[in-house]
Amino acid sequence: MKKLGGRPVALGATFAIATVGMTLGAAQPSHAADRSTAATSCTTHPVIYYGSTGACVKRAQQLLIQHGYSVGSAGADGDFGAATRAAVERFQSPRHLNVTGVVDRLNWKALEAFGPTGSACVTQTFNHLTKAQRVGQLFMVGLESNNQSYVHALMKYDHVGNLLFLGGWSGDGTVGHITDANQGLTSDAWTGNVPLLIGADQEGGYVQQLTGTGFTKLPTALTQGTWSSAHQTSTGALVGQQLRDVGVNVNLAPVTDTVPKSLGTGNGPIGHYYREYGYTTGTVSRAVTNIVHGLNSRTEVATLKHFPGLGRIKNNTDTSSTGITDNTATTSDPYLAPFKSGIKAGAGMVMVGLAWYPKIDSANQAAFSQKIITTLLRGQLGFKGVVVSDSLSAVAVQHVSVGQRAVRFIAAGGDIALTGDAHEIPAMEKAILAKMTSSPAFTKQVNASVHRVLSLKSSHGLLFCS
Repeated sequence: MKKLGGRPVALGATFAIATVGMTLGAAQPSHAADRSTAATSCTTHPVIYYGSTGACVKRAQQLLIQHGYSVGSAGADGDFGAATRAAVERFQSPRHLNVTGVVDRLNWKALEAFGPTGSACVTQTFNHLTKAQRVGQLFMVGLESNNQSYVHALMKYDHVGNLLFLGGWSGDGTVGHITDANQGLTSDAWTGNVPLLIGADQEGGYVQQLTGTGFTKLPTALTQGTWSSAHQTSTGALVGQQLRDVGVNVNLAPVTDTVPKSLGTGNGPIGHYYREYGYTTGTVSRAVTNIVHGLNSRTEVATLKHFPGLGRIKNNTDTSSTGITDNTATTSDPYLAPFKSGIKAGAGMVMVGLAWYPKIDSANQAAFSQKIITTLLRGQLGFKGVVVSDSLSAVAVQHVSVGQRAVRFIAAGGDIALTGDAHEIPAMEKAILAKMTSSPAFTKQVNASVHRVLSLKSSHGLLFCS
């Protein structure tokens, strides 16, 4: 068995060192009862690939034929030969699936889908989900080596729809096994059969969640910022491909903050770790645009962070509730330029930070500010995608009750409440459901957020309708 190793951990503005050493292979919760037919039981079968034989190979061949792909003269004979592999690859490409010729749990969902696509599939999926399952789509929870069983319970009972690798993970074999196993748990009873967004902070330098075999060691963003545009774009594509190869479909990067050179490493969350691409908005904008283009070329979700910018604050919002106020930023701040560039380049997600910006909203931190999320980001900058929070388990928001952190974030216009502390999810879900019961206006916001999350999944090959 491969073991996990101690690596730097980053979650938005967060940076810490975590050491983990738990052997992979803990028992998974049984969800066989969620599968009603023999035909769909292959979804929980180990991956099939060239050289595999058996009933699930035959089932895959039958589905490929139904989709209009030839599996060779032998037909659905239960032998995974070259013709079947070629058919699988032809099937994967237009559906934004990783073109490997391997059928994993995510591919099974795609093979079994013969219904509408695009917005029609989003609508069908939304209507199929229960109220609790819809709310579950609005959470992203940290997955570490020592909390996997608990996270699986959250998927089952709280219907959590998105995960994030934390704690440092080594080796593409380990990571691929984990992502495939978790996608295999997305049954109709657990997540409404909707696959997971699975993310990682893969910035480079001190902040690279996934390392070892299969993952290129990247320099700091400050170094990457000096590269040519072509080099930056190709690096984005390389990272995107490596992540997609192991089932990680969201990169919580690129960092889009600009740190003034006069502050430099005195900036706790970004400059201290050289996470910025440069000291001018032009340098940052160029790098962000190129990295996003590279990630997009591999159908990897790019995430701009940390809106509207952490470059001027001194302390880290993860570990401090003071020294996290930007007294300069306004709605016409030049430091918004890299975010505008990233949005124009097609980033699918924007992470909103936890700092204070009194010249924009004196009453609320960014993640709880309708003026920042709805008016500035969605309105003025025209962002139509998914807004994710920085970790709502951070010290900066400890003065707000756990449940209200999620409620206030959604009410401000956010979509996915992210937390590095999995134990916060039940309170968050309970608070959102309670608010929905008492507020039709809030329910409307929740439903709009669910539609945005499902639309993002659809556009990245993660939504299938039967």
